[in-house]
Amino acid sequence: MANLLNVNPTRQELLTLKKKLKRAQRGHKLLEDKRDGLMKEFMGLTREVIKLREKVEREIQITFKHFLFASALQGTEKIKPIFKTKTKDLNIRLIKKNIMGVTTFQFQQETIPEENNNENGAHFSYSLTSTTHDLDISIMAFQEVFNDLLKLAEIEHAAKLLSQEIEKTRRRVNALEYVLIPRTQETIKYIESKISEQERGTIIVLMKLKKAMA
Repeated sequence: MANLLNVNPTRQELLTLKKKLKRAQRGHKLLEDKRDGLMKEFMGLTREVIKLREKVEREIQITFKHFLFASALQGTEKIKPIFKTKTKDLNIRLIKKNIMGVTTFQFQQETIPEENNNENGAHFSYSLTSTTHDLDISIMAFQEVFNDLLKLAEIEHAAKLLSQEIEKTRRRVNALEYVLIPRTQETIKYIESKISEQERGTIIVLMKLKKAMA
């Protein structure tokens, strides 16, 4: 009896519990569908993260290679002052997104237009005539890496939030499946057996009364 709900074994309680059981079973199905949907979205994000990480690693290798060439040609001491110059301002705007009821954010980079841009839109905070082509390429590549790192941070953040929601949903599914629904079903069986027992007792009493009056 320890697993039974604390209710009175009456017909009214029986009807109430049967309604609650139907609602719990519907809720269980909806939560299972939500969990499965979240898992599908999470796996998709995980695949994106893996592909983007591989891309970022390749880009970093290219950037580092050109930077080493530039350092070898110009010397580290000549390159150092370039990285001490003022860079352009950068703002990151967070745009709300909704994935299966989970609020995530898109990280949108907002840049202020600069005069010292090349034809590809890449910004240089130094004079192009004072550096090698390899240094220019490494800085352009780094800007591309930064954009991908920002996208990677966005996807990883969304994946983390989804994983947390998956865990919460899983706990709710398990609570319904292994606790609430079985306890409700056992309580319904118990009440039905008690009502049947009471009805049999009533019939026996009536039969005895009828026999005594005959």
